[in-house]
Amino acid sequence: MKDIYVRTLTGIVFLIVVIGSIILDPLAFLVVFSLFTFIGLKEFYQLTNPNSNKKPTAEYYIFGLLIYFIIGLSGLGYIDIRNTAIIFVIFFIQIAIELFRKESPQWKNIAIILTGYIYVSLPFGLMNALYYTGAIDQPRAGILIGVFVLIWTSDIFAYLIGSMFGKHKLFERISPKKTWEGTVGGLVFAIIAAYILSIFVNQLNLTQWMILAVIMVISGTIGDLAESLLKRNAGIKDSGTIFPGHGGVLDRFDAVLFAIPMVFVFINLI
Repeated sequence: MKDIYVRTLTGIVFLIVVIGSIILDPLAFLVVFSLFTFIGLKEFYQLTNPNSNKKPTAEYYIFGLLIYFIIGLSGLGYIDIRNTAIIFVIFFIQIAIELFRKESPQWKNIAIILTGYIYVSLPFGLMNALYYTGAIDQPRAGILIGVFVLIWTSDIFAYLIGSMFGKHKLFERISPKKTWEGTVGGLVFAIIAAYILSIFVNQLNLTQWMILAVIMVISGTIGDLAESLLKRNAGIKDSGTIFPGHGGVLDRFDAVLFAIPMVFVFINLI
């Protein structure tokens, strides 16, 4: 019973921080998620353990945060989007750093480090870009809030329906507890949430919200499975302990991290 209270309290605080920062100001959201980016990178490199003979070095986090801020600030319209080309330079600088590292440089370390940037820094940065249609005077925070509402709705009802009716395993060798019944249930309730969002958030029409819900659930489920694989390979249950009862940043944002790039592409195509 105590665990339920802890999870509930943590979930309420988490919701207030995320939604509150979105409503307060784009820069508030940028700052809050820069902290999540740093912690997420830390968890990722602890799980994958590049340069196993020592702890991850400072440039992993410096470059990871730099990528986050470049993408986030360009998405918010504070810097020219052409500055995102710096990210490619960062990638090659990181390769050069590994090449000249004294402790037995290995190509697999480069792969792990760059994957951290792509898996953590990139999607967190793109979240900021969902605030605007491309002009600084056209806010669309409702879409960003809607993205979180859809993924949370899917997660909650997938868990509840899977617990009550789940019999057919979705991907047993990666995540034994996930079922087809839970996944389909999460999708159904996400579509219902999309319908409600279309009434209150008119930046997308009903069809677009419905499509967005399907994209979120499918990509979010894959993201959940990807993080489960990451933890399974590392032999641990949770990526961290920052959220009591919920685990770490990667545990809390596993579905979102995978879904956001898909959402970003969809939103910009329409």
